[in-house]
Amino acid sequence: MEQFHGVFPYLVSPLDAAGQVRADVLGRLCDDLIEAGVHGLTPLGSTGEFAYLDRAQRTDVARVTIDAAQGRVPVVVGVSSTSTADAVAQARGYQQMGADGILAILEAYFPLKEGQVEAYFRAIADAVDIPVVIYTNPQFQRSDLTLDVIGRLAEHPRIGYIKDASTNTGRLLSIMNRCGDRLKVFSASAHIPAAVMLIGGQGWMAGPACVAPRQSVALYDLCKAGRWDDALALQRRLWRLNEAFAKYNLAACIKAGLAIQGYAVGDPVAPQAALSSEERKAVEAVLRDIDRP
Repeated sequence: MEQFHGVFPYLVSPLDAAGQVRADVLGRLCDDLIEAGVHGLTPLGSTGEFAYLDRAQRTDVARVTIDAAQGRVPVVVGVSSTSTADAVAQARGYQQMGADGILAILEAYFPLKEGQVEAYFRAIADAVDIPVVIYTNPQFQRSDLTLDVIGRLAEHPRIGYIKDASTNTGRLLSIMNRCGDRLKVFSASAHIPAAVMLIGGQGWMAGPACVAPRQSVALYDLCKAGRWDDALALQRRLWRLNEAFAKYNLAACIKAGLAIQGYAVGDPVAPQAALSSEERKAVEAVLRDIDRP
């Protein structure tokens, strides 16, 4: 299984007024992120507004990202659905398109039992020949993955990673203790990345890395080198971006930050709204602060 590690920005999905994917903007963003040293790219995560896009838009975002990466870094594409059959079809399609991995996300309208949740993720992993990252986000998912389910899924030969957005760092340690080397843990923006690295994390998959890729890579390198004093100093500065990310609509915040940096990514998909002028100024101030030497 290919070893994913490091900083994987959750990409935004740039759309024009007609709802068409702005391929040139997304392609340039991918190029710039790779040049900044990120270790992979993740389209169609939470920051990518997967829940607001139709099938054609999701397919275009995935294709543009894979084409832009050109094998320079792995592309782990988000798969999400309320239907197991639809999720399986998405995963197979993205693998055929050239994805290096799948980020498996469960959307649930009606509550699901443990066995049904497990079966959903297992079906996705059974359907592909590439690594699968399981994603858990209790804030938004109606049916979460319990530690027992995670432990059983970790035995699947293609499920080698989990991205946890629970905000509970102790849960990450419980996953590590239970699963050992069978399941590598990626942090989300809800966690402090340096703290997750300290307890044995593999890296982080998060939207803020889109607007601070160089600093995010620098933080990862400091953690890997064991330079914890320097890492924590940088982490304290970068955490202001995570605070803004949590305070405002996530896609709106990152899209505003990218617009400030010169990327015409457009507004969030309605009924979400763009940041107000005051909120945008707050994001701009954070970006200025973290960009200083």
